[in-house]
Amino acid sequence: MANATIRDVARAADVSVASASRALNGRDNVRAELRARVEAAAQRLGYVPHAGARSLSLARTNAIGVVLPDLHGEFFSEFVRGMDREASTRGMHLLLSNMHADPEQGVEALRAMRGRVDGLVVMAPQVDADALGSHLPASVPAVLVNCAPNQQSRAEMRIDNAAGAEAMVEHLLAQGCRRIVHIAGPAGNIDADERRRGYLSAVTRADLGTHVIEGNFEEASGAEAVAALLRESVDFDAIFAGNDMMAIGALVALRDNGRAIPRDIKLAGFDDIPLARLVSPGLSTMRVGIADAGARAVARLVAIIAGEADHSVEAMVPRLVVRETTVGTSNNTPATEGEGSGE
Repeated sequence: MANATIRDVARAADVSVASASRALNGRDNVRAELRARVEAAAQRLGYVPHAGARSLSLARTNAIGVVLPDLHGEFFSEFVRGMDREASTRGMHLLLSNMHADPEQGVEALRAMRGRVDGLVVMAPQVDADALGSHLPASVPAVLVNCAPNQQSRAEMRIDNAAGAEAMVEHLLAQGCRRIVHIAGPAGNIDADERRRGYLSAVTRADLGTHVIEGNFEEASGAEAVAALLRESVDFDAIFAGNDMMAIGALVALRDNGRAIPRDIKLAGFDDIPLARLVSPGLSTMRVGIADAGARAVARLVAIIAGEADHSVEAMVPRLVVRETTVGTSNNTPATEGEGSGE
C-alpha cells in the first residue's frame, strides 16, 4: 500500500494505534505475539515510519509527574523537597498535581500528565487500587508511594505504619501510660487505617481498653478531639495522634485547658515533620524520613525510565524519636532527641 500510515498498520494487525506504535518503536512492554503481528502487517503494507514522528515519539521530556494528596503542609513540602533535590541532580524537573483529597481529581491528574512526563511518582493512600490501576498506562514508568495494595506489578514504597504505631504505643506503655487515646486519620486512607490497626493491636495485646477518635490529619481535628475528651470527662493519660499535625493541635488544646505535658498527659505523633522538634515541648514521634523517601522515589523512577526492571515493594520502617512530650514529669523536663530513635 503506497504511503501506508500507522493507522493502516494498526487496522491490519487488529490493534490500537498506540499498541502498534509501541511495537514498532521497540518498547519492551509489548507481548512478543503482538509485536510479531504488527511487524508483519507493517512489512505487508510497506509501511515506512516518518522520521520526524518517530523522533518525537521517542523523545524525553526530562519531566517527572508527581501526584500527591495535597501540596500543603509540612509532610508534603518535605516529600517534594526530597524529590526536587534528587531530580535537580539528574537534570530533571517536577510537574506537580494535587488531588485535594479527592480520588477523582487524582484520576484526572493522571490523565492530564499522559505524554507530558517520562514517568510518575504517585502517592494516593485514599484511592481505590482498581481505579488507580485503570488510569496508570502500562507504558508509563511509575513508582507508587503509600498506595493501597494492588496488582500493578509496579515499583512501590510503603511506610510500615502498623509497626510504627505499635512501637509508639509500646513506648507510651513503658512510660506508665494505661489509658491511651488514639486520634485516627481519615477512614479509607491506607496510612490512617494501618496506624489505627497498629494502635489497636498493641493496646489489646497489653490487655488495656481502646479509645479511638476520628480525625482528618489536620491540626484542627487534633484540637477538636481534645475538646471532645474533656467535654465527655474521658479518663486518659496519653494521646497517640495518627500524624504530627493532629498531635500539635492536641498539644495546643491541652495546654490551653491547663493540662501539663507530659506531667498530666503524654502526647505522641507520627511522621517527624520539621515542626515536631520546634514546638514546645518537643513532640515525640515516629520518624519516616520524608525528604529521603522523596529522593528515593525519584532515584528508583529514573532507573526504571532508563530501562531497569523494578517490581519490588520497598518498606520504609519508621524510627522512634523521643522528645519532651512523653518523658519526665513536667513541661520543663529535658529530653535527649534520638534516645530510642535509632539515630
